[in-house]
Amino acid sequence: MSDETTEIGGFDHGKGFTPGEISGGLGLGPLEAAYEELFAEALADGVITAEERAQLEKAADNMGLDPKRLLRLEQAMVAAYQSHHRVQIVEQYEEPAASLVPLKVEADGDAGRALLLKRVEYLEARVRELEEALRRAEAAINVEVNLSDLEEAVADAGEDPEEIWRRVRRNPTSPEPLQQLYRIYAARGELDKRWCTAQALAALGAANAEQSALFAKHRSHTLIAPRGSVSTAAWHDLLFHPEEEPLTGQIFGLIAPAVLLGRVTALRRDGKLYLPDPALKQDPTNATITAVRAMPWAAAILGLACPAIYVEKDRDLGYAHIPSIPPFSVIGKRVLTGLSQSDHAFLVGRHVAMYRQEHYIKVLFGAVADLEDLFLAALTIGSPGLPIADNLKQRVAPIAHAIEPLLDSTQVDALRGCFLRFAEEGGRTNLQRFSQSTDKTACRAGLLLCNDLETALGRLESEEGRLGELGRDLVAFVTSDRYFKLRRQLGIAIDQN
Repeated sequence: MSDETTEIGGFDHGKGFTPGEISGGLGLGPLEAAYEELFAEALADGVITAEERAQLEKAADNMGLDPKRLLRLEQAMVAAYQSHHRVQIVEQYEEPAASLVPLKVEADGDAGRALLLKRVEYLEARVRELEEALRRAEAAINVEVNLSDLEEAVADAGEDPEEIWRRVRRNPTSPEPLQQLYRIYAARGELDKRWCTAQALAALGAANAEQSALFAKHRSHTLIAPRGSVSTAAWHDLLFHPEEEPLTGQIFGLIAPAVLLGRVTALRRDGKLYLPDPALKQDPTNATITAVRAMPWAAAILGLACPAIYVEKDRDLGYAHIPSIPPFSVIGKRVLTGLSQSDHAFLVGRHVAMYRQEHYIKVLFGAVADLEDLFLAALTIGSPGLPIADNLKQRVAPIAHAIEPLLDSTQVDALRGCFLRFAEEGGRTNLQRFSQSTDKTACRAGLLLCNDLETALGRLESEEGRLGELGRDLVAFVTSDRYFKLRRQLGIAIDQN
């Protein structure tokens, strides 16, 4: 537990942390440069040995780099080396370690399937060897050999985890598919995936003794120390909820600054614009309040700018977004005492995620009806001749007329392009679903930072009860391939450290 002034430690980025661009993008340049150095050393004699290939693959895995992208990097370097030295590069290895398959295998097809078939083939061959040994032993002495566990491991390793996970997604509170996922990852020796699944089972109260022990052994009671920020690509490919339609978010993101300006202008006109006491503004670099220190820490990891922060100890709120130019955050008494660092990590990750441009529109106008009006207004700016019903036009036209003068020419052109894409893709979106999915994405960001499903579910319980819609989504997310990949990219998977 912590209070507002005494716990000063924590929420510092570890050594080697590489902050990404403020826009949310993390260039993999430094990591790829490091890999390029390793590969250049392997090329030095024109031969890549099995040991060198194993080292390269281990380095790539630990860095969380995309294998296909690295293959293209290798191919370019090999071509340059061969052209310059007039030699042919040779890879000399017969059989790599079971967990290290050449990158080319991954690039040529379904890497998971190839690796799985190879593993199954190995296990089946081992079963045959043991059966033959049993027959020879039985001729000389009565020996009892039990191969059932090995045969079960072969069966588990041969199952498709993605198919099982789809059952988890349909019903995240059912322990049976989670138990099946755990057996698959145990059979394959995939420790981080196995631990994440054990974490979900523990949160549901369905973990057995082995799973509980594994969860407890690797459960961290310290903050995550990632190697860098979440990149723009990782946000879209791994962290966003699948129902958060990118084009809908892009349209909202284009008009969000103009809508914010209009909102602030209206609040000022009505005498409702909140003006904080300048004396309450915090300097995060010298802060002694845990809730304040958490803000820049979370923003840097999520690839976002840290807003201005004000602490108002008497206000009955937690982390709150305040519309302004620029917007800022107010921290109230609900989060100033009685919370662990893990609690803060979840809450602040969820809070900061809403500062993404495609999300902030919902901070300003949370009702779905308001989102519909804003969305139609954006479409009419992109296509002034958009045919809509007269009653809708009467509502939407004034909004469009208010927003358009606040947009520059590039934003208007971007809206035109978005309208064309929207029309090409069928001209339909579900804003109720989009609104719900932004909440789920924000909770996923909070879970990523706190690295503890039970903490995240505990914070949500006061809002939606035990395992409501947001909580169930987190159970599915923590056992998903997206989450596994995100952990490896950030370098926080337990088998990377």
